[in-house]
Amino acid sequence: MPELPEVETIKRQLNRKIKGKKIKNVKVNLPKLVKYPLEKFKKIIKGARINSISRRAKLLIVELSNDYYLIIHLKLSGQIIFNGEINKHTHLIYYFTDGGILLHNDVRQFGFVKVVFKDELPDFLVNQKLGPEPLSSKFNLELFKELLLKRKNSKIKLLLMDQKFISGIGNIYSDEILFFAKVSPLRIVKTLKDKEIKKIFQGIKEILKLAVKKKGTSNRDYFDAYGKKGNYLPFIKVYQRKGKPCFLCKSTIIRVKMGSRSVHFCPHCQK
Repeated sequence: MPELPEVETIKRQLNRKIKGKKIKNVKVNLPKLVKYPLEKFKKIIKGARINSISRRAKLLIVELSNDYYLIIHLKLSGQIIFNGEINKHTHLIYYFTDGGILLHNDVRQFGFVKVVFKDELPDFLVNQKLGPEPLSSKFNLELFKELLLKRKNSKIKLLLMDQKFISGIGNIYSDEILFFAKVSPLRIVKTLKDKEIKKIFQGIKEILKLAVKKKGTSNRDYFDAYGKKGNYLPFIKVYQRKGKPCFLCKSTIIRVKMGSRSVHFCPHCQK
């Protein structure tokens, strides 16, 4: 968290709010957040203009006018907020020449900012070994089936969260996608029927699109670039609903551990 819908929301909002702005200065309150020599980082940032903001998987990619890119990963609790209020969790502050500010907050401090030169960006992204973008037109059912064939002994829940398999899906939306498809997260890929694969693919597309439209899910630390909560939480069917009745069959939603992750599902509806 944040996952694809949340990062996509922030990307779109930042393009509306800070694209074209010139950075007057940057203040670093937590040096470990910056994965680059600090003085060089400040020198690159100061005076640069924001050309655009893009996204790859869960990464925000900020293109600067001086041929450098900022790669921002929010990890579990990161926030990027335009003209927000500075607090004890504000670790980076970008000051714009027009008086605006951009805050990088992070309660748990797992996120980071990296600096990559233009010529190094393609190799940097290749080295991340990221899977296809699920909302891209290139990600179709045929490709999804091909990818599944290569990982047929994997558990479907873990596979959906594997960024090398598909980009941007995490714990929230993998739970919701599998409930949509009525498939147990414990299932092994090779046991999936063709109609189940089609339903999972449909769920990936529909749920992520709706979550982007609703500006993401705010269940803990996530706020959009305006400091507002996302609106997808009322649409959640199983994630973090342990002990509550299933909306379809009234059975009790259960939670199990899968590796280090908590998995939520309906044992009656999802087989």
